[in-house]
Amino acid sequence: MTPRLRVGLVCDLAEEGWPSMDLVAERLDHHLRTDHASTVAVTRLCPQLVRRFSRVPGVAPRGISWTADRLLNRYLDFPRWLRGVRAADRFDLFHVVDHSYAHLVHTLPARRSVVTCHDLDAFRGVIDPVASRRSPLLRPMARYTLDGLAAAARVVCVSRAVRDELLAYRIVPAERIVVIPNGVHPSRSADPDAAADAAATALLGEPSSAVPELLHVGSTIPRKRIDRLLRVCAGLTQVVPGVRLVRVGGPLTSAQQALASELGLETRIRTLPFVEHPVLSAVYRRAALVLLTSDAEGFGLPVVEALGSGTPAVATDLPVLREVGGEAVSYCRGDDLRHWVETVAALLRERDREPARWTRRRETGLRHAARFSWRTYTDEMVRVYERLREIDATPVAATGDGGEGGRSP
Repeated sequence: MTPRLRVGLVCDLAEEGWPSMDLVAERLDHHLRTDHASTVAVTRLCPQLVRRFSRVPGVAPRGISWTADRLLNRYLDFPRWLRGVRAADRFDLFHVVDHSYAHLVHTLPARRSVVTCHDLDAFRGVIDPVASRRSPLLRPMARYTLDGLAAAARVVCVSRAVRDELLAYRIVPAERIVVIPNGVHPSRSADPDAAADAAATALLGEPSSAVPELLHVGSTIPRKRIDRLLRVCAGLTQVVPGVRLVRVGGPLTSAQQALASELGLETRIRTLPFVEHPVLSAVYRRAALVLLTSDAEGFGLPVVEALGSGTPAVATDLPVLREVGGEAVSYCRGDDLRHWVETVAALLRERDREPARWTRRRETGLRHAARFSWRTYTDEMVRVYERLREIDATPVAATGDGGEGGRSP
């Protein structure tokens, strides 16, 4: 009988708070344990973040001190921790779930390492230094991380668009790349959830047809183009007087806040932190539309999560978003604000005046979103693991089962 494959799931430092990366690790870990327990023994590998500078009294918890702590933990403490727990001897295979942690492949056996690549943002300063906005001081670390990605036995891309970009820059050969799309969280549903819906109401107030909510889910990093989002909303106020914007993903930057004030949107924006999944599903459900105004995405998870919640989506016309959203999403041209406003306004009118057509639109979105499953994602990932085991038949000394741990061995 073939022994269980011992997989070390290398996760982001929890304290960094990257919800999308934490979601991938949580869903993969869950389905490996529930659907593949007979063949795979999984352990999440991640130390606790050590605060050095950001814990100093009088020093702001974010900013330069936080960045310094993050970099030291990523590039010094995490590799040292992996060596300290003898990870290379305890597991048959390692899966780094976030490409920005691919430098850890230098510490692990590269021929037994898989890295999921969600986009190429972390490497812009290396592959496109002219266009990149990242500090040149961080370039050596980006290069070191990129070299780790290139050394991995397999790179799993979340979309064909990411794969094509890796190939265009000749970072990883085609034979070592696999495309496995992300899934939709099981809580995303058009069906009511009394407790979650009540929690959303407590955060946002009672929903009203007179106040259609436009929802944006995600961070405020430059490629998300929050400036475009704000300008679209400002334009809509001229044709849909009651419209308001709900954002999930933390506060606007000072520059974005200034723009919102300049556009007269201060009273029309409600900002929420990242919330628990059932509540986020309720926020998706009550929205009239979800907007994704990004200039670049690796996958565009809010698009399919919106569809899976029964809410139509409008997104920037990018190849990757057409790949993910298909015919179920409406697309707008980049900075063509008139196109955005007209498209969104037309959909809001359809919602109010053509209920049968709106219902068909929602049903199309639900069917499309059903294609994206974390269970399927995990099944395909296990096939990647098994193929690697076949290629690398060298036995690893068993020093423990490795299947019952929590965040660390």
